[in-house]
Amino acid sequence: MIVKTKIKNNILNSKICATPDQIENGMMDKTFEGFDSMVFLMNGKSHSFWMKNCIIPLDIIFIKNNVVNKIHHDCPPCNSDQCESYTGVGNIVLELPGGFCQDHNIKEGDPFVIYSDSVSTP
Repeated sequence: MIVKTKIKNNILNSKICATPDQIENGMMDKTFEGFDSMVFLMNGKSHSFWMKNCIIPLDIIFIKNNVVNKIHHDCPPCNSDQCESYTGVGNIVLELPGGFCQDHNIKEGDPFVIYSDSVSTP
């Protein structure tokens, strides 16, 4: 499912990951083809993401109550079982191509919105 999202002043077509399988697989073996970002719907607790079998570097953003509270910039892909973990607290995690946050001046404290009336399927 693809939805419109907004982070700071940037409108994105975001792929939603809500099921355990979707969350576990995330951007593994994928590129941003047909969507600009990936949104993980989580509980508000601490979460840890890694870059195992990812193809491109990613910015990983933890969002709590529609506000960015942690950004991991330009996280490199990893092809082993000993990948670095990127942690944060949030009810949403947003993954974008590496460097997006720096290029668009996205910082902690910036707002994030999911537009519920924009749901479509790829």
